[in-house]
Amino acid sequence: MDDPSTPPPAEFDPASPHHTQPKLRPVQGFRAEANGQPVLGIRDVQQISERVVFTGAVAQFLLPSMDGDHTVDQIVEEAAGRAQDAGAPEPALQALTVDATQQLIAQLDGAGLLEGPRFDELLAKLRDDFDASDVLPPGPTADFADAIVTHAAKQAGEDEPGEEVKAERSPAALRTQLEAWCNQALEPVTDPSFDALPRAIIAPHSDYQRGWLNYAHAYGRMRVADPPDRIVILGVNHHGRGTGVVGCDKGYRTPLGTCGFDTELDTALREALGPADTERYYAERFDHEREPSVEFQLPWLQHAFGPPELPESTDASAYPKVLAALMYDMTANGAEPTTEAGMPLETFVAALRTAIDRVGGRTLIVAAAELSHVGRGYGDQQSFAGDDDAAKAFRDKVVTHDREMLKAVEEGKPDELLTAFAWNGNWSRWTGLGPLVAAMKLVPGERVKMLNYAAAADNQGVAMISSIAGAIG
Repeated sequence: MDDPSTPPPAEFDPASPHHTQPKLRPVQGFRAEANGQPVLGIRDVQQISERVVFTGAVAQFLLPSMDGDHTVDQIVEEAAGRAQDAGAPEPALQALTVDATQQLIAQLDGAGLLEGPRFDELLAKLRDDFDASDVLPPGPTADFADAIVTHAAKQAGEDEPGEEVKAERSPAALRTQLEAWCNQALEPVTDPSFDALPRAIIAPHSDYQRGWLNYAHAYGRMRVADPPDRIVILGVNHHGRGTGVVGCDKGYRTPLGTCGFDTELDTALREALGPADTERYYAERFDHEREPSVEFQLPWLQHAFGPPELPESTDASAYPKVLAALMYDMTANGAEPTTEAGMPLETFVAALRTAIDRVGGRTLIVAAAELSHVGRGYGDQQSFAGDDDAAKAFRDKVVTHDREMLKAVEEGKPDELLTAFAWNGNWSRWTGLGPLVAAMKLVPGERVKMLNYAAAADNQGVAMISSIAGAIG
């Protein structure tokens, strides 16, 4: 978590190199409003800092030059050129001053959005907090369970439930909701359960409101299957610092209880990797602190493989053990890690296959993968919302593209899938190539059974996200 203490005053320090030549960390800009006026919000992509800086829209011309190589005067000069090229109005040009830029630099630094001592403190605290526990606490799954309890209380005419009431009611409320979704999704299908536990499944990694249908199609079919001895979850590293495959050396807790860390498989994996590769595999393990793609799988797994009744204790004995890893963006850098420090997927897969064979038993691989992400929220100019011909054509283009790419998935050909995306440039922004490719390589030579395809979209054209539920082996 971010340091809750009050940050130092936002004052520009001409004696500090990280102020006089500021280097902006990975940030995301978004539109906001303050006192009825539009402003630019700037937040941490990696979510190490929870603070947000709100500033004038003219800052968009300043930020690109904050690369650690430009002085304040140079930043202002280049920003003025960008603003003029963009046809910015005269008041915006006049706002590009050295004094205003220095104040912005101080605000960014105070929020931990610049490389420097303040950010180093935040990063050190996050790492200390991460290493202080053997189990990662719940994040979005707890928020979702609490929301169910709050909604039910409101519907019953009760007062807003407190934290103790939420903690007491959340497990049953969450389990009831998951069961209802499983029943709803599988009622119309002819194969509502697996005859035997598959070797791997494919499920979404988005929030439950958008992804529940395909979560239910994948996990609902396993409610009658014998539980595995262990579960390997392959997630997506959306915003972390790791540039290759990133491991996690902890278990996970959700409102339904704890899935313990699979120390036996971890030991075998470390032996297969060797000391040097083990070190880089776990070097950025802290990325798991803020990454929800793994956590979203856990309540479904606990519901499918847990006891008929909720366990009385939150220890890990009621559920299978887990080992989780985050995959990098395989559409960049020729499917290789973006730095030499990153663990290559091929190295990880080879070592994990060796480790799984060594420990024996039944291992379930979970690929938390999604397909296209389109809409205004992702930078698309063409809207998918509405009944006009252009919107319909765009939606059809996305679905057709998904289905064409999924042919290589169904045939179990991960290398052909990567080749196709190298050619098309991933224009629809698939976010699941890493988990998909890793799962197919961990279970080689097997076709993928498609259980369901779905796309969730809003009516405003902000985001449409497609996903599948699938099974391998």
